[in-house]
Amino acid sequence: MSDPRATLKTSPYWWETAPIRPLDQTPLEKTVDVAIVGAGYTGLTAALTLVRAGRSVAVFDRQHPGEGASTRNGGITSGNIRLGYQELARRFGEKRAIAIEAESKAAREHLYRMLAEEGMDCEFQQTGRFSGAVNAQDYDSLAREAEKLHRTLGIEAYAVPQSEQRQYVGTDFFRGGSVRMDVGGLQPARFFAELLRVAQAAGVVIHSETGVETIDQDPTGFKVKTTRGTLSARQVIISTNGYTDRSDPWLRRRLVPVRSRIIATEEISSNLMNTLMPRQMMTSDTRILGFYFRPSPDGKRILFGGRDGTYHDDYTKPVAYLRENLNALFPELEQTGLTHTWFGNVAMHRDMIPRIFSRNGMVYATGFCGSGVVWAPWMGRKAAQKILGQADEAPSAFDFRPPRAIPLYGGKPWFMPFFMSKFRMQDRIKMRRDGRT
Repeated sequence: MSDPRATLKTSPYWWETAPIRPLDQTPLEKTVDVAIVGAGYTGLTAALTLVRAGRSVAVFDRQHPGEGASTRNGGITSGNIRLGYQELARRFGEKRAIAIEAESKAAREHLYRMLAEEGMDCEFQQTGRFSGAVNAQDYDSLAREAEKLHRTLGIEAYAVPQSEQRQYVGTDFFRGGSVRMDVGGLQPARFFAELLRVAQAAGVVIHSETGVETIDQDPTGFKVKTTRGTLSARQVIISTNGYTDRSDPWLRRRLVPVRSRIIATEEISSNLMNTLMPRQMMTSDTRILGFYFRPSPDGKRILFGGRDGTYHDDYTKPVAYLRENLNALFPELEQTGLTHTWFGNVAMHRDMIPRIFSRNGMVYATGFCGSGVVWAPWMGRKAAQKILGQADEAPSAFDFRPPRAIPLYGGKPWFMPFFMSKFRMQDRIKMRRDGRT
């Protein structure tokens, strides 16, 4: 067999039709109302909200805007909360747990409303999402959760027994699952390009390839030192998420960047696609190190992703791991080649829920735990509203204390191999409960 590295593209499949484009550099302002660090979904949504409220804003990104996870994700509008209701209530109290679940619905609706009102053409389709259970116990949990979503939040959600699952996904791997129809898919790089277009049209100034080195308080607010000079800002928003660097060591000790890797298949026939993904739904599963997959927006490829766990340039093993699990679901694809593999960093932390918080006068919006398509725009908007002090907007349920620091961690996740092995073992135990080897 030929070496796959000879043919696989390592740039995101999404960039084929929505490439990252460099921005012309503009002179650095002397003073702005708000400086924003990070020009992804979060930073641009915050900037758009602030500019439309009459504030002057400068957004800084060490890379090209959108070059991070905003154009590298799977484009699934899941808005997942990784912790179940009982665990949320145990950690944060029942009142906050109820508010968190309600806000997840509001965040998704905000995204869809923004796409429509701003005329953002990003191939969005509200297809619904199928969650596959890997054992009978997980199926029972998914069924209870679907019933709860329908009863408490009015979301169209229901259980799918194994006898009916091939109507949703063409595999016998799962033991049934659940559907929620408020989830869909979009082309994430096109979504970013549209968000960038709208932000720039509104007057947002974005400084590409301009890293922020230090931020120091002074009597008027903050001195923001960048690689191109220093400016004054009355207020600051930090929205670096999985790309937080040494310029903010305090935040870096709290966020763990984890690679989420995706592979894209060659084009497959419409007949095969209709067999494997008959409803074109977004799909996930209940493993701890779960996988997510979807049709490409044109319905010609399957994009399959999961956590990478590596920190080196050789993608051979993680691609082989994804390929093995794709084949386990769809043996029909064993002879289908791959065209692309790429990764983006997601930001995990000890609380495992998206967060807004303040520290030393700065507002942070971060820690989306792999569900940033929904949470990043929402948290950007909420961070802006926090600065604006808009009394007519309810405070976010995610706005409270910062995540706790991780002991003996300074930015290099030395412990990831251990946790990846641990989680894979727990997933094997899940499968064995169902009688699988």
